Amino acid sequence: MGTLDRPRRAAKRGMLAHFFAVLLAFAALFGASTPAHAVDGCKVLLCLAAPSWRSIPECVPTINQLHRDLARGKPFPVCSMAGAGNSANNTWASAPGYCPPQYTRVFDGESGPIYTCDYAGAVTVNINGAPFTRTRWNAGGDTVTEFTPAAKAQLGTWDTKFDDDYAAWFAALPPPAPVAESGY
Repeated sequence: MGTLDRPRRAAKRGMLAHFFAVLLAFAALFGASTPAHAVDGCKVLLCLAAPSWRSIPECVPTINQLHRDLARGKPFPVCSMAGAGNSANNTWASAPGYCPPQYTRVFDGESGPIYTCDYAGAVTVNINGAPFTRTRWNAGGDTVTEFTPAAKAQLGTWDTKFDDDYAAWFAALPPPAPVAESGY
């Protein structure tokens, strides 16, 4: 290889590097990167207050995106048009304290029991200043909604999965120990 070939190859590598840098810049400017997608807080509030958000086609992608966003640490969306007393917020699950018993798992650890929850968090929807629903969610897209007595009275019908899971958990509990006679 002659010494005259080295400058030509160096120039060619420089031109290729410049070409790829320009190509990457154009790709970034014209949509190769995904745009940020903000979830509409008002739509989230309406969907989570529904008897079953999964049965409303317009709600499914919105709530799935909400769960992905929350799992990634993004803040809960806000609805500025909700009105006084109408809001929703996410609280991270913490077993056994903030996780219903039917979704709490207990494992033996070296220094005592280890508690986990099937759900990562719970979104509470408040209507007129009072809790209406609490939807527990995980990053895999699984959810279950607990409806308050006020929500059940207002809605008339609702997704009963939370109540059914609780009834099954309760029925599977061992019977209570008999009360021993004290002899007094």
